[in-house]
Amino acid sequence: MPLQNRVTPDGEIVAIAARGLVMGNRGGAIHDDARCLTRRRWASRQWICCVLSFKGRRRQVMTPRRYTELFFLDEATALAAGHRPCFECRRADALAFATLWSAAKGLPERPSAPDMDRVLQAERLLPGGAKRTHVVPFASLPPAAFVRHGGAPHLVTPDRLFLWTPDGYGPPVPRPADGMAEMLTPPAIAAVLSAGYRPLLHPTAPALPLDG
Repeated sequence: MPLQNRVTPDGEIVAIAARGLVMGNRGGAIHDDARCLTRRRWASRQWICCVLSFKGRRRQVMTPRRYTELFFLDEATALAAGHRPCFECRRADALAFATLWSAAKGLPERPSAPDMDRVLQAERLLPGGAKRTHVVPFASLPPAAFVRHGGAPHLVTPDRLFLWTPDGYGPPVPRPADGMAEMLTPPAIAAVLSAGYRPLLHPTAPALPLDG
């Protein structure tokens, strides 16, 4: 029986067999000694996206009283759920992300991780804890953002939308040229994507343009 530690672009934590390319956590333990999720879905504002292996560290997944390992199909999925790159195991990516954050927001210097986490907590969650989505023009969506389209999450590319599934991306549909979209990716992260950040994508996704 799979553990309940796989995350969808909607931010839901589900029990499925597919593991994905990246892992992360939400600031601590949200599981009990039986490796089942508690009612909490985060321990702090520090929602991060990590590599699967770092410096040979090994332990049982969801060890009691340690942070809850979460797994994502790819980094774009993690970003849509509201996670940012980890400053320990993915330092180069995290610094690039923070640098583009400052450029996108016109800040005089690179923000700290807690600074970004405060913004993201407000953008990814409604007051009751449900996923916050954002209605934006389709024309404004950057590559690698996610939208809910036809009731399901889709990865955005310049001309198409690719259906997300736990095992990879399904058949694409044309990206609307106008109208409004329900964006799952927090706006601050979408701004970083617009500034040129390109996340790790599953092999079933298309290559994205390198320019912003």
